[in-house]
Amino acid sequence: MQDVTSSSSLFNRARQVLVQQPALPLPGGGQTLQRWQALAAWGAEDLCLAKVLEAHYDAQAIAAELRAPIPAEDTLLAVWAAEGPANTVRIDAGGGLYGDKPWCSGSAWVDAALVTVRNPQGVWLCQVAAEHWHTLAGEPWPAVGMAAIPSTTVRFDGAPMVILGARDDYLQRPGFWHGGAGIAAVWFGAAAALAERMRPACTEGNRARLLGEVDLALGPAAALLRELAAHIDAAPELAHREDVVRVRCVVERAATRVLDLAGRALGPGPMCLEDAHARRCADLTVFLRQSHADRDWEWLGEQRAAQEATWAL
Repeated sequence: MQDVTSSSSLFNRARQVLVQQPALPLPGGGQTLQRWQALAAWGAEDLCLAKVLEAHYDAQAIAAELRAPIPAEDTLLAVWAAEGPANTVRIDAGGGLYGDKPWCSGSAWVDAALVTVRNPQGVWLCQVAAEHWHTLAGEPWPAVGMAAIPSTTVRFDGAPMVILGARDDYLQRPGFWHGGAGIAAVWFGAAAALAERMRPACTEGNRARLLGEVDLALGPAAALLRELAAHIDAAPELAHREDVVRVRCVVERAATRVLDLAGRALGPGPMCLEDAHARRCADLTVFLRQSHADRDWEWLGEQRAAQEATWAL
């Protein structure tokens, strides 16, 4: 695991990756699994790094899907789509961007961002360059998990921007859901890295049983990710929402289970004495909360209740 504990080294590493990997295969282009394998590898390396890179490559995919110009390869991108009471961002009559956007990861380091703007008519997606926003000073970031990538409030004051696509295109495009599955690939990569840390210590006895439980969690999750990648490549014009929600739920539960099993198998020592392992446990605990959890279970249950023979082979 490369040391990217500080924010500056994290973003230096991200820019190094951009030079080596200017683009990933786009979802639905025939190599969706290869895209997710790259995201999983970065998730295994460092979850804060993976969060930066996943957002960057997601922004590239969004621009491509909306037939918008893709920024230069060395432009580090973010996607800021958080909602809530603190979100006051709006487009004024002159076409400038005003207001505050919360939960903007990497606002001090990225070169440009895709920013959602909601009004009574719908949701617009705007591209804004970094010189046209400022990060609110003095906001605390006491996080232990995902500590290296502060998510701050950004303020726009008449920022020039470019609108990508038409109203609601960002949410209605199939890639909105395809990108959500990419997040699950990141979670999977981190959980697999925890499992690899367990493996040499779990060769026999009760510890081997715990490693067997890890396999029972990660094996089906990997199979579902591979299956969904094939489905997306076969029909990229479809959202595959049910499959995406199911994959995210399964991977979230598998990763949560692996976190528990790793603690049981290895005890407190690695969490206290091994920097990389301790950070991975803390980061994954926080990152998994990007899942919609019980709300997704409820939605899936409603879909299943409305269909017959839904689990037939």
